[in-house]
Amino acid sequence: MASSSRAAFKYPSFGYFQMARFLVVAAMEMQSVAVGWQVYEITRRPLDLGLVGLAQFLPGFFLFLLAGHAADRLPRNRIVAVCYCGFALCSLLLFSFSVHGVTSVRPIYIVVTCIGVVRAFNGPAGQSLMPQLVAPEDFPNAAAWGSSIFNVAIIIGPALGGILYGWTGGAKHVYLIAAVSFLCAFGSALFIKTRSQQRPRGVASLRTVLAGFDYLWHNQIVLGAITLDLFAVLLGGAVALLPVYAREILAVGPWGLGILRSAPGVGAVLMALLLAHRPLRRRAGAIMLWCVAAFGVATIVFGLSRSVPLSIFALLMVGASDMVSVIVRSTLVQLNTPDEMRGRVSAVNMLFIGASNEFGQFESGITAQWLGTVPAVVWGGIGTLAVVSAWALIFPRLRKVDSLTTQPSEMPTESTVTANPN
Repeated sequence: MASSSRAAFKYPSFGYFQMARFLVVAAMEMQSVAVGWQVYEITRRPLDLGLVGLAQFLPGFFLFLLAGHAADRLPRNRIVAVCYCGFALCSLLLFSFSVHGVTSVRPIYIVVTCIGVVRAFNGPAGQSLMPQLVAPEDFPNAAAWGSSIFNVAIIIGPALGGILYGWTGGAKHVYLIAAVSFLCAFGSALFIKTRSQQRPRGVASLRTVLAGFDYLWHNQIVLGAITLDLFAVLLGGAVALLPVYAREILAVGPWGLGILRSAPGVGAVLMALLLAHRPLRRRAGAIMLWCVAAFGVATIVFGLSRSVPLSIFALLMVGASDMVSVIVRSTLVQLNTPDEMRGRVSAVNMLFIGASNEFGQFESGITAQWLGTVPAVVWGGIGTLAVVSAWALIFPRLRKVDSLTTQPSEMPTESTVTANPN
């Protein structure tokens, strides 16, 4: 009998899913370091780092409705297994290009766009799969373990990618190991069995596909939380420009880039552990707003820093403060969304996350090209502070959220949303 602290692992499929997810996230982060360094090494233009983010974001933007609908209509465990295989094929293509000595970024952009297509389907299916793997009473424990495992992968992946790139002097070995990791994740995903199967509900129509938007629109607290994260990270994203800092400003090379990319993940894990022992029991909304403001301040400090230890500390604070927003947002969404809507709501949530991360990378690349790298990061942090101030006024109910576990659900049922589209 599993102890209460490991209750989620009494379900074998949860273990298989977390093993696969760890391998996928670590491989994706490891590969991102190699892509970023390789692209900047070829062109030496910050804008091209931004275009990597845009190439990953656009497929999700155009496909998120279809991906969310598929996650609610098709077996989610099979969707993620196929996606893991797709990731492996993309890594093998990058490996092939590197072996043949790629000198143009165009083929890299094509593969990165394919990765974006696969991610568009993997995100909603993966997010909405976990509630089908464990009993409802064990879901909080599963969510805690899932967050911890995810953030450990976020730490290990970039560090390993930077070390491999620096040690071998190229990206090909990073891509090869990433491909092997994706294939291992595919094998693990084949053993995932859901405790309950989602069933197609009603007739497919434009109204049912768009229901995820309506669902969130009727909950102003959740809408405020996800849009706060969207604009704060969109403006304050310094991670996209880390290859420039590693090569030209801090001069730490590819291994240092891996450490810099890992630092936000370390901060996130430390914050997750702190919140596991001291959860947000009161004033969760106000604390989230203050932490997003701290995210902006840490971004400004990183932008101005010329000290490697101070830069790493600032990135630790970036990850720690962002984790509070992630926990609040995911708790509000997951605990208030019925299973038949999780795929579409998760697709909308993934669109916002993609906009803040990948499109934010594009925004950072453009502003760095126009203003310079350091001003782009600093003004992004200032923009984050402005967003926090505005959201505190626009969404007063978000500011007044007290306990995450006792907030009354504002979300209507799917039948209510589809019957009252206005």
